[in-house]
Amino acid sequence: MKIKSLLSVLLVAGSVSASYAQAGWNWPQGKEEIAQEKNVIYTDNMKAKNYEACRAPLNWLIVNAPDLNKSLYQNGAKIYDQLARRSKDKAAKAMLQDSAMITYDLRIKHFGQRGTVLDRKAYYAYSYYKDQPEKYPEVYAMFQESFKINGAKVLDNNCLAYMDLVRRYKEQSPDAITDEQATVIYEEISAVLDQKDAKGTNAEKLEGIRETVDKLFTTVVEVDCDFIANTLGPKLEQDPTDLKLAKNIFKLSLAGRCMEAPIFLTAAKIMLKQEPDFGIAKLIGMKEKQAGNYNDAMEFYNQALTLTDDGTKKAQIYLDMAGVYAKQHSNAMAREYALKAVQADPSKKDAYNIIGGLYFSSFEKCRQNKNKVEDRAVFIAAYEMYQKAGNKGGMSSAKAQFPSMEDIFTYDMNVGDPVKIGCWINKTVLVKKRD
Repeated sequence: MKIKSLLSVLLVAGSVSASYAQAGWNWPQGKEEIAQEKNVIYTDNMKAKNYEACRAPLNWLIVNAPDLNKSLYQNGAKIYDQLARRSKDKAAKAMLQDSAMITYDLRIKHFGQRGTVLDRKAYYAYSYYKDQPEKYPEVYAMFQESFKINGAKVLDNNCLAYMDLVRRYKEQSPDAITDEQATVIYEEISAVLDQKDAKGTNAEKLEGIRETVDKLFTTVVEVDCDFIANTLGPKLEQDPTDLKLAKNIFKLSLAGRCMEAPIFLTAAKIMLKQEPDFGIAKLIGMKEKQAGNYNDAMEFYNQALTLTDDGTKKAQIYLDMAGVYAKQHSNAMAREYALKAVQADPSKKDAYNIIGGLYFSSFEKCRQNKNKVEDRAVFIAAYEMYQKAGNKGGMSSAKAQFPSMEDIFTYDMNVGDPVKIGCWINKTVLVKKRD
């Protein structure tokens, strides 16, 4: 029979009880003095980072006092890990790594805490064995159990390690993990990251992990629009309350540029309903606007306004709403919302471009065909708006449509005279002539 490690040899030779730890230190009867001596020797050498000198006393304690204290296995894992890192011999390194793994098993056996210990064991197993395909089934099983037991309590880095292990395992043995299984694991990892995010700590680190997990998943499973629509879409239709799945569909749709698929909008609406968010509400409003669903667009834009106190964000929504009203030919409302944008954020000069365009395009609608100067006053109003926006092109186009000096003379008027524009514009401007 092949012995995996030096520690295995010692354990085979010794008698290991399955009793759980008592409070404090459980010194072996009849061997208290030597056990205490061994404990001092190995811990002193550990503090001095003389790890090789730790091995003999540590292994004696593991064999003769297996339930001494859980620190025996905590320290043992560290000692074997450091010895493995320093070993230049491939076979010796592997043996030391296996010994480190055994210390986690022994700690669980004698002191419980299976979830916490297994989580750490999985972390080190991945680092030790990620380039050893024959180990993948064993390590994969560790991660499956750890995530099942610990949920959001797993180590942050294990989220990344688990996804990368799935990638490696599937590349090595394509039939070992199906696309559907890989997708389920990805969803599980994403859900854990969501729960970690909700705590509001390590945000930057978690974001980096999430980005890498997303990228890894796209290398494990061919994520395209068909996959999202035909594989993930039906699952969401079966359970339209599945926020975790909705978020995954949303992220993958963005990554795969599948935002035109109906399932993308469905997922976004589920996200907004369960976790109201300004950006999502704005996005849905934009998609509904593009689809010509103007009433729905306005509903989501109004919701977006309730989800932020930021003037710049509000201004952008007002501009989008002005655009909707303009498409509906509700010019007065479009102007009102464009002005709201400027009130919310004075830097939003595009609002004046919108109003200038509304005035410019109202010539046919508003002219009375009684006085050319009065009819063409809409272009003067448009010019003033373009001027506020700093739009020289718009100013030039509007100026080209001003009344001529001949028109002004014909209607017994002068440059600078006030002229009232009726129609929906309802504004007074001063007469200007075109060049």
